[in-house]
Amino acid sequence: MKKTMALIKRNLLLYFKNKQSVFFSLLTSILVFGLYLLFLKGNYVTALNNVVEQNPGLKGLITDGDINAFSNMIMLVGVLGAALVTVPFHCLSTAVNDRERKIDYDISATPIKRWQIVVSYFVSAAISSIIMISVILTLGLVVLKAMGGLYLTTKGIAAAYGVIVLGSISGTAFFMPIILLYKDGTSLGAFFGIISAVSGFVIGAYIPLSEFSEGIRNVCGLFPGAHITSLLRVALTGDVLNKMDAQIGGLDQGMFVSSIKTVFPFETFAFGRNFDTKLMIIYIFGMLALCIALMILVYAKNYKRK
Repeated sequence: MKKTMALIKRNLLLYFKNKQSVFFSLLTSILVFGLYLLFLKGNYVTALNNVVEQNPGLKGLITDGDINAFSNMIMLVGVLGAALVTVPFHCLSTAVNDRERKIDYDISATPIKRWQIVVSYFVSAAISSIIMISVILTLGLVVLKAMGGLYLTTKGIAAAYGVIVLGSISGTAFFMPIILLYKDGTSLGAFFGIISAVSGFVIGAYIPLSEFSEGIRNVCGLFPGAHITSLLRVALTGDVLNKMDAQIGGLDQGMFVSSIKTVFPFETFAFGRNFDTKLMIIYIFGMLALCIALMILVYAKNYKRK
């Protein structure tokens, strides 16, 4: 156990000492935030205002503050969702760097069991991801609170941090079998570029998944990141939606909130059906178990003792 913990500590230090790696792991989240400030927020606010204007009875019940609060939470969900894809991926780059520099030869030659080595990479990457993304969430909540547009209960905050832990672990497990196939940082960097480009679309950070065709939503729903982002949306926007629904007081039979949940899905579509919160969690844990088994098999095949 001490040997495994020593490897985990070593991997953590390598990641956090590499400032360039930390920056690039957050690059997609920074891009999502930039796009939100440039035009995404305007699109969201306009769309929500149009819904209010089309329903005269809602005027005065749904305030500009409510709309801005919801739009800001959607932005935070997008930033966190993108981070939960790219940060675990980048945290795992230590394994590839070790292989490229032949350090894995030295590690494999020690008395440490092979499963302990792969577990050390996995655990250190998951811990790094949890720390990084928890910091992003904390900063986001502090900023929104300072702006006066934070409608979130203690239960919602706790749920958001819980989803981050689950998302970090599942994201690390999902990418690890892939990472272990790479032998050099150049090819890994090229693949990371692809991941960064498509991740925002897969999780619905740029365009709500409800805007895509059924086939595309089916494909996106295969990835754990899409389910994690939906869980974050439930945790972070549920309270402000409940506030708006309470202000309406049942005049629309809940149609306003229901329409918002359709545009910004609280459920994930996969295998031709909608996954509610319970099914999303079951799916994530199922994929987690499958990916852990795969990463052990891949490591055993590709990292042999020299």
